[in-house]
Amino acid sequence: MEIIPYQEEHRIFRDTFRKFLEKEIIPHIDDWEEEGIVPRWAWKKLGENGFLCTAVPAQYGGLGADFLYSAILVEEMAKANFYGLSARLHSDVVVPYILAFASEEQKKKYLPMCIAGDMLTAIAMTEPAAGSDVAGIKTTAREEKDSFILNGQKTFISNGINCDLVIVAAKDPQVEDSHAAVDLFLVEVGTPGFEKGKKLKKIGWRSQDTAELFFHDCHIPKENRLGEKGTGFKKLMKNLQQERLICAIGAISAAEFMLAETIKYCKQREVFGKPLTRFQNTQFTLAEMAAEVKIGRTFVDKLIVDHWEKNNIVIDVSMAKFWVTEMAGRVADRCLQLFGGYGYCEEYPIARAWRDIRITRILAGTNEIMKQIISKAISM
Repeated sequence: MEIIPYQEEHRIFRDTFRKFLEKEIIPHIDDWEEEGIVPRWAWKKLGENGFLCTAVPAQYGGLGADFLYSAILVEEMAKANFYGLSARLHSDVVVPYILAFASEEQKKKYLPMCIAGDMLTAIAMTEPAAGSDVAGIKTTAREEKDSFILNGQKTFISNGINCDLVIVAAKDPQVEDSHAAVDLFLVEVGTPGFEKGKKLKKIGWRSQDTAELFFHDCHIPKENRLGEKGTGFKKLMKNLQQERLICAIGAISAAEFMLAETIKYCKQREVFGKPLTRFQNTQFTLAEMAAEVKIGRTFVDKLIVDHWEKNNIVIDVSMAKFWVTEMAGRVADRCLQLFGGYGYCEEYPIARAWRDIRITRILAGTNEIMKQIISKAISM
């Protein structure tokens, strides 16, 4: 029995997206990994086919679809063994801030372009000295007459090179409370004082453009603050439930992909005249991984339904983000071991999968932060 009540339209959507990936995306992945970036035309193709910002209501040009569509997109991208095209960040992490907190005028201006793939988004929280600790950021937003003046530096910003619009977390330097000082601001590329730095070279997610961003006396209109003064930290914490769930969905789907590829390889690979699957060590290793992956999938699917029903599952999502990404890392390592020397060669998909899964234990809040959240909840 399925935990998630998928309807026929969900199944059609999944099949359509899978075929789109096979035709338009997968043939180019190796080239994009070498180049270190996904070209804008790929984003445009996603938009043209209705695969961006599916939750945005029809009044802004979107599908107004439920969260299950977002989950499907994340799962299928992960099973394509590709994280370079960070559509999930654009669609399910950044754009929801605009939909929830921007003015009606801003929604009408930005959302249609985001849906079409003409405007790509990023969120700038992390700084050289502040990662998971959002309250520790140093970027300032000084209020002056009819504008805010931003000064500071951000790093590890996904979509940092391709982005056209950035949501920036910054502090009012006159507010002492480090949480109440935080606000979120919309900053368009081309705004004087806003510059993109170099594209960072990474171990994994090589074609996912990650960059440094700099703000030097960057003047933005007052209306570009999202929501009321001093509410930025609360907004970030509220939206992190979905971001962390998206991370867990991607990780469990990647683990399923890696296990399937490894089983297929072990059936074909012969050692001492018989397939690897005939050896007890291989059988036990595959059985152990299959059990963990099944447990992870059951947990994640339950949380997908809970989130879809708009339940508060911050603690459970923190547990899933921590446990599933750790488990997926173990699966990656054990799968690569079964591939032997071939697993260390780039021509085999397990090599990229092994590299790419590592960051999931860091992004969306490190797993150490997840443990802190959980421990506070269970000890109060």
